Amino acid sequence: MQLHKKDPSKGYDALALHISERSRARGLVELLTQANVDIRKDIDPKLLAQERRLTLLLDARDKQLSELLSKKESPAQLVATTKQQIQDLLKQQQDLKTNIRANNFEYAALKYPQPLTLPQIQQQLDQDSLLLQYSLGEERSYLWVVTPNSLKSYELANSEKINKAAKNLNQLLKRPLIAGASPEEQAQAVTDTTKAAQELSQLIVAPVAGQLGQKRLVIVPDGILHQIPFAVLSDLTPQPPQGKGEQDQLKLPSPLPKGVGGEVNYQPLLVNHEIINLPSVTSLATQRQQLKGRKMAPKTIAVLADPVFSANDKRVTEKATKTYSSTDIELERSALERSLKNINRSGLDRLPGTRQEAEAVLKMVSPSESFQAFDFDANYNFATSKQLNQYRLLLFATHGIFDDINPELSGIVTSLVDKQGKAQKGFLRLNDIFNLDLPAELIVLSACESGVGQEVKGEGLVGLTRGLMYAGSPRVIVSLWKVNDQATSLLMQELYKQILQQDKSPAVALREAQLKLWQQKDWQNPRYWAAFSLQGEWRNNY
Repeated sequence: MQLHKKDPSKGYDALALHISERSRARGLVELLTQANVDIRKDIDPKLLAQERRLTLLLDARDKQLSELLSKKESPAQLVATTKQQIQDLLKQQQDLKTNIRANNFEYAALKYPQPLTLPQIQQQLDQDSLLLQYSLGEERSYLWVVTPNSLKSYELANSEKINKAAKNLNQLLKRPLIAGASPEEQAQAVTDTTKAAQELSQLIVAPVAGQLGQKRLVIVPDGILHQIPFAVLSDLTPQPPQGKGEQDQLKLPSPLPKGVGGEVNYQPLLVNHEIINLPSVTSLATQRQQLKGRKMAPKTIAVLADPVFSANDKRVTEKATKTYSSTDIELERSALERSLKNINRSGLDRLPGTRQEAEAVLKMVSPSESFQAFDFDANYNFATSKQLNQYRLLLFATHGIFDDINPELSGIVTSLVDKQGKAQKGFLRLNDIFNLDLPAELIVLSACESGVGQEVKGEGLVGLTRGLMYAGSPRVIVSLWKVNDQATSLLMQELYKQILQQDKSPAVALREAQLKLWQQKDWQNPRYWAAFSLQGEWRNNY
């Protein structure tokens, strides 16, 4: 990008964008290695065994060569022989990669990614979409804005300034509202949040505000921006919304009362834009290639909601007389406790609102088209059941955990105890998720937990969403924080009504549901509606 600054005609900004894609692919490979994710789905066991054998042999020869070179009197012939053996093994490994790419496209794309170049990235976009790809750096940050036939790049503030503004907004969005707060106090909370949204918008949106129009915004975030809902950022060039149907009659909320933090001239990006998040554009291209021509699952929806997390839950009929005895369960419990500590949580609260949410959604479909699990049935066996591959929509109304400190500890929590209060396996970690078979059109995680520490890379969210995409879903809707029960219930009902009864794409349905809440005075605070973001495909193949 510095070279581009010196000579904008040489295409260095396109090369920088390609390198940004490459770094994301490499980061995911490193995460899979760190998490010891053993991907077995849809790949020949013989190829996996050969891959492992070659990796072990290469490690051994590399170690041998290092030892030989560290000694002054190592025989030259032995050093040469070892180097030749390494070259031979690398050739075998390359041949194996070629074989895997020919026969196991998705696995190869994950383990041996080939990041997209600018023309390939542009092929993934349509005329109604604008790609905004970010890269945060210590000295300066960058933003690439891509359309099907153009590329523009911008230098932004350094990561310290962006992180400070983003953390401030994130904390305000997650701040619990005071019970019984007066209208003035509630309005002040909205004012504080919208001011923080405007401050961050000035840093990361202002340079391109004039180009946004009313296009769909496809966001590839970086660092802490993974945890910021772009829908809540300020539209710095607001226009009257256009379109058909409800948008024609869109009624914007009235300004905040004067004297309460001042009147705020605020309109979120949500009003004029669909907002889509991607782990990378390469991941989208991989999904589209893999899912081309796939037949849709025959049934409508499967729901997991209101699991039991503790032996102290009133639903437990008998207190446990035996502590965690299984080694697997003990290890899992330890991993879950570490993850909760990393996100500054001491335990997991029950989610009674998820039952109301799930029951309301289930009423929209016939019993023969749905599959449900509540309470103790909302467990690991249900979440990993082969029956789930029969459903187009999956709703996991439970805690999902995004752990940026140890991203391998990210996962989905199901019932952790049985009816007698005895501990059972209930934490789906990355290793489990990447090996699931979930050919759903949409997976929703509606009660996620996420921490914002000093070092925020977004790896927990990326790992979990990429795992669900690898399991078979082209798109995932996640909540970036645990949202008010009533607000979530209203939003989920509207989301599924738009999908099931009005045949809207998940991307359009989410926007319509969020707009509906924002237009209501009681739910105007962005913390009620902004938590949910769509990750992945925006095209409607539902």
